[in-house]
Amino acid sequence: MQVNITGHHVELTDALRDYVNEKLERVERHYDNITTVQVTLSIEKERQQAACNLHAAGADLYADALDNDMYAAIDALADKIDRQLVKHKEKAQARAQGAGVR
Repeated sequence: MQVNITGHHVELTDALRDYVNEKLERVERHYDNITTVQVTLSIEKERQQAACNLHAAGADLYADALDNDMYAAIDALADKIDRQLVKHKEKAQARAQGAGVR
């Protein structure tokens, strides 16, 4: 899994990079076929935003989260993308087992 982290109006420190990578490790445990992840951290006035584009086998997922704290926004982002990935995996498994065919 290739992770690209960019910052928009925010300095990317090693602590932020490590925190994002740590949170994305949990996502990787749920699904092995993730190719690339693009994470963008940005600050606009008092709003801290974390956005993520995840490219996996059979899916391109997007999630974003807003909060007053960047670390809280990253937490919320990881939860959202994790839920989407688990749902995609369940759908793919159901399709493979023939649940969608009538």
